[in-house]
Amino acid sequence: MRLNKLDERIVHALAEDARRSFADIGSEVGLSAPAVKRRVDRLRAEGAITGFTVRVDPAALGWETEGFVEIYCRHKTSPEDIRRGLSRYPEVVSASTVTGDADALVQVFASDMRHFERVLEQIAGEPYVERTKSVLVLSPLLRRFSSGAPG
Repeated sequence: MRLNKLDERIVHALAEDARRSFADIGSEVGLSAPAVKRRVDRLRAEGAITGFTVRVDPAALGWETEGFVEIYCRHKTSPEDIRRGLSRYPEVVSASTVTGDADALVQVFASDMRHFERVLEQIAGEPYVERTKSVLVLSPLLRRFSSGAPG
């Protein structure tokens, strides 16, 4: 389903702050609060909005070490197997299948190098993982998107 411009503006408002009132969003997009609620309900029913969540700054959890892990999988590993395996690690904040030699790219936050190393060892020990390659982030230069959607 492709969103129209008005629904897209509503979704962007919710992505900025899912706790905003329908009246507040309505004043921004030019609709009444009940009209915004009807659109949000429809977007949820159609699966365009899959849920509401809270975004936590990893530093608030004491997780200030960030890295990316390339995962190279054993033959015939499905993306669902990778997703299921990685979903057990709270330190994994995003994971995607990718083009190139690696099968997946995983973003990890940890409290320090030892913590990152433990998570890396656990991921490498998953039955579907053949090998990994990791890099650490020194300084994030630009971050535009959160929760997977343009904001």
